[in-house]
Amino acid sequence: MNHFDDSRLTAMGLLAEVYAGISAKTQGSFAAAKLSEIDFETLIRLARSPQRRLRMSDLAAQTGLSTSGTTRVVDRLEREGLVTRQACPTDRRASYAAITEAGAERLGGVLPQHLIDIDTWFTGLLSPAELSAFLDALRTIRDAVRPCATAGADDLRPEEAALISSE
Repeated sequence: MNHFDDSRLTAMGLLAEVYAGISAKTQGSFAAAKLSEIDFETLIRLARSPQRRLRMSDLAAQTGLSTSGTTRVVDRLEREGLVTRQACPTDRRASYAAITEAGAERLGGVLPQHLIDIDTWFTGLLSPAELSAFLDALRTIRDAVRPCATAGADDLRPEEAALISSE
């Protein structure tokens, strides 16, 4: 057997090709909203998180960026008024990135076309059963290779929730 014909290489190649293709197809809607792919990724993760915010370290873990890379993205989004930083009430060393109303509006503006793009070039190409199996497989792989990808997605720590609710 030719070791270049290994199905594992095919799987990785297909995954890379699909990701590059979908990214290219969605780039136009991001550009129209004056967002980069990482800007969108940052804003959507914040918008979908409890209280629409994440610790900076959790945001870095979820996006796969370095700590300094996350800081640069948040700095830029903060200058545009799309994100704000908030101090952590229980740990002075930590801070949160939170999506602002302007950030949610910008995200809301790109979301309808992005969902059409996703349906056209990804999820709509699969039957409901195929999509369900595919999502399960992706979660299995994601949890093995990036276990911190959902960092901070759980509810706030009880002491933080208590402090915020008393403010």
